[in-house]
Amino acid sequence: MAAKQHSLGSQSSHSSFQDTVMGSKPELLRPETNEQDGSFDEEKGTVATAERPTLGDDGQRVVAAASPPAFDPRENPDGGFDAWLVVLGAFCCMFCSFGWINCIGVFQEYYETHQLRGYSTSTVSWIPSMETFLMFFLGPFIGYFFDCYGPRYILLTGTCLHVFGVMMASLASEYYQIILAQGICSAAGASMCFYPAMSVMPTWFFHKRAAAFGIMAAGSSTGGVIFPIMVNKLIPKIGFGWTMRVCGFLILALMIVANVTVKSRLPPRPKPFHIMQFIRPLKETPYLLTVLGSFFFFFAMFLPINYLILQAETLGMSSRLAEYLIPILNGASFFGRVLPGVAADKIGRYNVMTIMMSFTGILVLALWMPAASNAPIIVFAALYGFGSGSFVSLAPSLVAQISDVREIGVRNGTVFAIISFAALCSNPIGGALVAHWDGEYTGLQIFGGIMALSGACTILAARIVLAGTKVVAKV
Repeated sequence: MAAKQHSLGSQSSHSSFQDTVMGSKPELLRPETNEQDGSFDEEKGTVATAERPTLGDDGQRVVAAASPPAFDPRENPDGGFDAWLVVLGAFCCMFCSFGWINCIGVFQEYYETHQLRGYSTSTVSWIPSMETFLMFFLGPFIGYFFDCYGPRYILLTGTCLHVFGVMMASLASEYYQIILAQGICSAAGASMCFYPAMSVMPTWFFHKRAAAFGIMAAGSSTGGVIFPIMVNKLIPKIGFGWTMRVCGFLILALMIVANVTVKSRLPPRPKPFHIMQFIRPLKETPYLLTVLGSFFFFFAMFLPINYLILQAETLGMSSRLAEYLIPILNGASFFGRVLPGVAADKIGRYNVMTIMMSFTGILVLALWMPAASNAPIIVFAALYGFGSGSFVSLAPSLVAQISDVREIGVRNGTVFAIISFAALCSNPIGGALVAHWDGEYTGLQIFGGIMALSGACTILAARIVLAGTKVVAKV
């Protein structure tokens, strides 16, 4: 009885603050609208200060007796030396993690023609698919440790694993060796570099959050340009092994910068591990639809990155020109990660995400599928990079918009863990479709375009749940 009274007392102690910030009925995901113009009130709709109910041993909804003070993201500095230093470190993290993943198409083509030339396209594609899958699948666990202990030890461990995996890949010659080194060890390390960078940003920015995410995500574009060119230019000169070692040393240097600069404004808050804290957010309709939309889009996102070089060469493009397709794609994605983020802060993050996903799906069906010469393939690479690049910067800001910042690590991790299964399956499915169509890429392109448009429709549904059907609403 005493524990129950204490719980009720804790709940009532926050009521006046909740009434002030959230209204008389604090509902975290209920969007507030302006009755005069119907616009989404971001000052209220994106702030999560109400205590979240948890489930007791008897299945009843209770409020924890010892709750940390509410964190109001509107008090974030939104700039300053420390904040922008964190952005620099996060940029380095994205360069070394997602930037490395963005050059998987180069390794797909190289392995098929060298170490693994006796294996089918679908079999070889399991290497980049496993790399992508593991990087994202570890999200909930890394997010949990981030919420409990902060980014420091996660980044240090990730740096060691990522560099070690790349160095071991330089010595690998067998399929299983490449899977273990590049597909598992390096990918696990990249995951530990990726999530802390993504999770610290909401603790430093509020009004400029999407723009800050865009600058951070531009690191993956920069890495996606530099790594493929490095690999393609260095292999003929110093061999595959030393090329991988040079990449490993570059990753090590940048991650030293990240380890020094990336930090969170929230103090570590150790808490017991409960599987329900990963599942519970899926009961929130906007969050669930956001996850599903991201899942569908992820089925399409890596198909051009992985197969564009091979498809271009089958249409007669020279290998010297084809090797620049991925750098072109990733170079354009630099602008796709920054400019939509800036626009999202002004007209709404869900609005911009829906537009960019639709644009990407239309590109695959209307430009890539009928392309039969060099010019349209190069144009597609640039435009696809711009369209798909927005996902990396906007997806975390969407989650932050509908989440309690104190739980951002777990909730971001849950999103990316679920969509990792799409990343795992998409490339092997693409390879199977190519084989089924006797070497033609039409089936792969249709699959990719439909999945991207399905993601756009689902994100649009989440936007409607948040703010209704008003076109001018900022969501």
